[in-house]
Parts: sequence; C-alpha cells; structure tokens
Amino acid sequence: MTATVSFTIDSPLGPRTATVAHERKGAGEPLLLLHGIGHHLRAWQPVTDILAADHEVIAVDLPGFGDSEPLPPGVPYDLATITAALGALCAALGVERPHVAGNSLGGLLALEMGRTGLARSVTALSPAGFWTESERRYAFGALRAMRAGARALPLPVLERLSRSGPGRAALTGTIYARPARRAPEAVVAETLALRRATGFERTLAAGGSVRFTDDVPGLPVTIAWGTLDRLLLRRQGVRAKHTVPGARLVRLPGCGHVPMNDDPALVARVILDTARAAAGHRS
Repeated sequence: MTATVSFTIDSPLGPRTATVAHERKGAGEPLLLLHGIGHHLRAWQPVTDILAADHEVIAVDLPGFGDSEPLPPGVPYDLATITAALGALCAALGVERPHVAGNSLGGLLALEMGRTGLARSVTALSPAGFWTESERRYAFGALRAMRAGARALPLPVLERLSRSGPGRAALTGTIYARPARRAPEAVVAETLALRRATGFERTLAAGGSVRFTDDVPGLPVTIAWGTLDRLLLRRQGVRAKHTVPGARLVRLPGCGHVPMNDDPALVARVILDTARAAAGHRS
C-alpha cells in the first residue's frame, strides 16, 4: 500500500518541507528502490516480491513523479539536492544507510548516495551521467518525444493501444526490450505517470550538465547494463567502470533500458548479490 512521508530539506531559501510517496514490503536489511525520469515506483513491481523475501523493500516515487508532490518552489532538482532529500527521507522512515538500487536517473542517484555515505551497497541499472554530449542529447530527445506522445494521447486511445503487443511496443519500446510482456494496465499507468510528472522538465534541465566523475569507494557497487538498451547505449557502462574501477560491471542479456520487466529474475539476483557482498565489506 502506498503511503506518504514528509521531511525537511535544505534549499537556497532555507528549510522546506517535501512529501514523498513510497511503498514498504518485506523484512530484513532495508533496500531502497529508485526509478528513472518520468517513471514511478511501480516500475519495480516485477522484482519487488523476489527482493522482499530477503529485505525490507522501500520503493519510492521521486519528488515530482508518480504520487509524490513536486519539490517546493525555489528548491532545485539538481543531483546534490535530490540526494540530500533522499537522505532526509531515509531518516524520516527510520532507515540508516540502506542498500540502494536505482535505474537510469535512479541509478545516478544511487551512485551519489553511495559516494556520499548514504548507502551500504549500490546497484545501478543503466545509470545516467556516463554519456557523451551527443549521447545525452539523443537520450533527452527520446525522453521528450515519449513525454509529448504521452501527453497527446487521449485516454481511450492509450487504453486501446495497451491491449495489443504492437501497441505496447509503440508506447514503451524505447525503454523495454520486451514491451509485449508488460501488462496492459501497467503500460497505461506508467504512460499516465509520464504525462503527469510535474518534475520532468526541471529534472531534465538540471541533468543537462550532469556527469558522474567520482569513484564510489568502500562499499559494493554493481553497474548493470541491458544489451538492448536503446536509450543509454551499453558502451556507457565501460565508461562507468573506468569511473568506478571497483565496481562489478554486469551485462543483462536481452534487456532494455528498464530491465526489471525484461528479466525480473536476473535483475533481482544482481541486486541481491550486491547487497550480500556488503557483509564481506563490514567484516
């Protein structure tokens, strides 16, 4: 069941209150799940039950996405602010240094949480921030096209498209390698989430200058890339490995940019293996 939590974040205008939607499931060491731009916490549904067998899973709608409120006026959507907000969120939830898994934007945030001491392990699935300028422009253009399409489609047309494999491919083929596997109701929900994402433009604008250039030492890090990622091409994973040399770089065969739906068992295993490795780092 989705719940909300409010917490205080610092901003250029002083302390402000943010409110975020989240779902908690399972028991064990906490595992925070962070989605990509324009998506919502339900992107993790294919793997949540598997992960919850070993962890208390906390899936979050990032500020301005899904059911979460946008950040207060004057609060930027830059990497430092959102990362600090996630730290404040964890404190409000009574969670200290969770394992963190993120996809795309969420992967970038997961790495930054690891770099700043807010995570005990990091799994980054096709993380943003390892692009060249031309690759960034391509990805942002594709995201803007998806957003425009989501905003243009009347709901009856969207629902009709979602009921066929080719229709689901037209709606979500940019992010899934196997879009026909996605449930029709999930496709409708995520398209509406993209349409209504109040933080989309400000997040994209803040991401224009983002490059992840620092190591993430002292904790297990896995960077995983789908071999069929059409949004952030898999060669970016090699750059990520050079930037974070201690990371494990994993190929996800047959997976697209959002791999949780394409191969749930593989993605869950990668996340769980990374979390288990943290025990060795503590010993």
